[in-house]
Amino acid sequence: MRMYHRRCLQSLLPESVYKHCLYNCVRARWQGVTLSPCSLRSLSSDGLTSQSEVKQNSLEVLGQTYDRDQYTNITPKILSKVGRNLHNQPHHPLWIIKERIKSHFYSAYMGRWGNPLFSVYDNLNPVVTVEQNFDSLLIPKDHPSRKKGDNYYLNHNTMLRAHTSAHQRELVRSGLDAFLVVGDVYRRDEIDASHYPVFHQMEGVRLFSNHELFAKVTNGEELSLFEKGDRRTPQKQESHTLEAVKLVEFNLKQTLTCLVRHLFGEELEIRWVECYFPFTHPSFEMEVRFQGEWLEVLGCGVMEQEIVNSAGAEDKVGWAFGLGLERLAMVLYSIPDIRIFWSEDERFLRQFCLPSIDHSVTFQVLSKFPPLWNDISFWLPTEGYTDNDFYDLVRSIGGDLVEKVALVDKFTHPKSKRTSHCYRITYRHTDRTLTQEEVRTVHQEIEQAVEQQLGGEGRY
Repeated sequence: MRMYHRRCLQSLLPESVYKHCLYNCVRARWQGVTLSPCSLRSLSSDGLTSQSEVKQNSLEVLGQTYDRDQYTNITPKILSKVGRNLHNQPHHPLWIIKERIKSHFYSAYMGRWGNPLFSVYDNLNPVVTVEQNFDSLLIPKDHPSRKKGDNYYLNHNTMLRAHTSAHQRELVRSGLDAFLVVGDVYRRDEIDASHYPVFHQMEGVRLFSNHELFAKVTNGEELSLFEKGDRRTPQKQESHTLEAVKLVEFNLKQTLTCLVRHLFGEELEIRWVECYFPFTHPSFEMEVRFQGEWLEVLGCGVMEQEIVNSAGAEDKVGWAFGLGLERLAMVLYSIPDIRIFWSEDERFLRQFCLPSIDHSVTFQVLSKFPPLWNDISFWLPTEGYTDNDFYDLVRSIGGDLVEKVALVDKFTHPKSKRTSHCYRITYRHTDRTLTQEEVRTVHQEIEQAVEQQLGGEGRY
């Protein structure tokens, strides 16, 4: 295991968390105990609660100021979610899922000294550089996932992370070989019961040295992680031996199979689907059969060696996976609408004050208040428009009053070639009945903003 780099870790973590880790290391040394990087257990502070603010020429996020530019597209509504850290709020369903996964990894995988193998980082700053979010993961410059229409940019260099993988390289560089990262991630997306611009991910990484991977293989000392080659195949990367890849893949699938069966039950049916990710090869998606349907629950694969090498671990290979906490919680606890996770209604939160994190619970719907529908139709701007621009505008004004937005009609004028869209907005409060009067007020604000902010021309 490589030496632990204190400065690198200090730059990654909130100061209170870093000092807590440093204190544990000093205390352990005083007691005559040597701590490895993986001895530093769950690094969680009390939460980043600094207020976020949008100013004319700058943004303040978690106490840090960022200059605005032509790339800035983050809204006050989204900034209000930064620092909420639902996954760190005791007895919240996302916290329960996180703790169940954490507990499983702690008990199932132990280091040579009897300490948990995996360390957990659940309070890393969600503001990252574009380089961290994309370049460090080998995501091409022209990849559609980089689009301004799909992400929240503070400026052209800085953004709210779109995935927890943005921290992968820094943590490996700090000396870690096995870790989980949990956090809030941000993406501009459609509006319905299963999509929200803020959700929570867990990333897992494990690296292997030549000895660690082949220790239990007959004549393993004769095998190697790497070979000199320049040909990539569907089964492996250019520099990996087939033996190494197959063992890493086996360990990855075995680890994740044990995890989901711990969550869903031992009789769970599982299947693997080959797929593509820029940062792993080969890559897979896991699907589970739940209540008669196949559900995709996570993506994973063998880490691209270029990423591992860039983090200073050239002598190792590894795997990585990513999963969404909301997806798991909605399935396990029968939560029908992703907005409910943000509810502060005690009737919701009280249902998850359980005697233990493994206690079974099914969410009881508080009340199904009636929806209200309003349509909006407008001519699109001449250029640069995306549906996500409209969805983001609706979220900024309507907030969680909006349950769903659906594109119900498109029309292109035969002579002018101008295009208009008609969207149906479903308004429904999770805690009370809305009146048509208050909905109409919100809807009129949206109509005005379409013309003033998006440059559309109303057809209403």
